[in-house]
Amino acid sequence: MRMCLTRSLLCLVVAIAPLSTAIVVVPTQPADAQEEVKRRTVIDFLFGPRRIIRRKTSRQPAYEQPRRAQPRQRQRSTRRSTSGGTSAPAVETVEKLDNARKILVVGDFMAKGLYDGLKEAFAQSPGVRVLEETSGSSGLVRDDYFDWPENLPGFLDEHQPTIVIVMIGSNDRQELRLPEGRLAVRSESWVDEYSKRIGEVSEIIRDRNLPLLWVGSPSYKSSSMSADIAAINDMMRAVVGETGGEFVDIWEGFVDENGQFVFTGSDIKGQQVRLRTSDGIRMTKAGRRKLAFYTEKPLRRLLGSAAGEDVERLQGDNFPELLLSGLNTDQIIRTPPIALIDPMLDGGAALLGSADDLAAEHETPTVREELVLKGIPAAAPTGRADDFRWTESDKKAKQ
Repeated sequence: MRMCLTRSLLCLVVAIAPLSTAIVVVPTQPADAQEEVKRRTVIDFLFGPRRIIRRKTSRQPAYEQPRRAQPRQRQRSTRRSTSGGTSAPAVETVEKLDNARKILVVGDFMAKGLYDGLKEAFAQSPGVRVLEETSGSSGLVRDDYFDWPENLPGFLDEHQPTIVIVMIGSNDRQELRLPEGRLAVRSESWVDEYSKRIGEVSEIIRDRNLPLLWVGSPSYKSSSMSADIAAINDMMRAVVGETGGEFVDIWEGFVDENGQFVFTGSDIKGQQVRLRTSDGIRMTKAGRRKLAFYTEKPLRRLLGSAAGEDVERLQGDNFPELLLSGLNTDQIIRTPPIALIDPMLDGGAALLGSADDLAAEHETPTVREELVLKGIPAAAPTGRADDFRWTESDKKAKQ
């Protein structure tokens, strides 16, 4: 009996042994296999394994790349616009001829602006070269600061100009200091002394037989300053005309229809632009170009063909025919009026007012002589409305 029980137990142990071995083998699997099983959590089942998320993350830069490139594209376009399109292109200056006509601009800070405008105006003219000798704070009053009559001859000798342009006076609204005392602005003594200094500068230029263009000053924001400048312009106009120069009036270009100062006005193309800076004194680039515009007309008249843009060579070194002799009324040739109809119709065969016509004696007075000398008008032609003569038919009709 005991032996049977022992055998049964041995059989049971033998039967259970393989099962126990199998159970023990499970925990002996590799660690990475165990971790792979543990990583499959509920979150993994809901949102997928993490390796899928990694693949999506690796593709994300492909969508972000255009956003990173966008600033670089804007930067490149900004550089292109800066170098080319948006800003106004600089005026190209052609190479000047060796004997190009020299225009010398002298004066104060306004003359410097005029020089800038003229340089732009004649940039494409190979036969014209614009030069300058300016001192911004100078004038004709403070000769202790800068003496124009003393320095001007040296400038003329150095540059040998063809034409001289003077623009000065904007700094001269101050009293004159003389050894005998001070002269109040626009007083009678001040006007006499200032006119004398204008004439001195003008004569230095005209004594060298150089054409002189004296440009007046514009209006200013201050009404009192504009009033003084207008009076100075009148003095310059009178004195320069007496010395044989030509005064260029620019006043109307920088005021409105009522004669008041304006910051904004028409440029040389008729467009409304800013002409003056915020201080109401200096000129913008458009204002400087407009200054030159008023001076161009007399300049181009003096320069003639030299001011053209297609000129290839110039004859001679100077312009003896361009000298301004001033306005001499004794040299003006007056042409008498000419009848708009055939002169023979009024009995005359010569020009009206001619010496021969006035000296001629006619046996029978002409229609014009009857009208002018005796006040007798010519008879109306027969049948015209103002013909009040009675004819035979009129007499018979009345009877």
